[in-house]
Amino acid sequence: MHELGIVSGVLDSVRPVAQEAGASRLLGITLRVGEMTGALQDALQFAWEALCEGDPFLEGAQLSIQTVHPRSRCLECGNEFDHDQFHWACPICGSAMTELLAGRELQIESIEVDIPDGGEGV
Repeated sequence: MHELGIVSGVLDSVRPVAQEAGASRLLGITLRVGEMTGALQDALQFAWEALCEGDPFLEGAQLSIQTVHPRSRCLECGNEFDHDQFHWACPICGSAMTELLAGRELQIESIEVDIPDGGEGV
């Protein structure tokens, strides 16, 4: 399950930044995840819960996932089009020469933390 590695990497990136900002705990993270990454939302949620459990800084934090659907550009005719994971051919000219513009994202969109003297949410 590569989702465990993804979530572990996200938490390893976020924790030091949040703690450096004076956060006493993490409240939530929003991730942008492209459908073409192959990451399954249920598996990401499961990994999130498993890694946060029992950690006072992370316990109770929420994971929000924004799905990014695939979008490509035809290199033959220039048409931009949305598609699923399996159908990349241009719907205008039928060319399979396409460039993926969106759908491989794996980004931390935002983090929300509790900073004791500043109230909740940053």
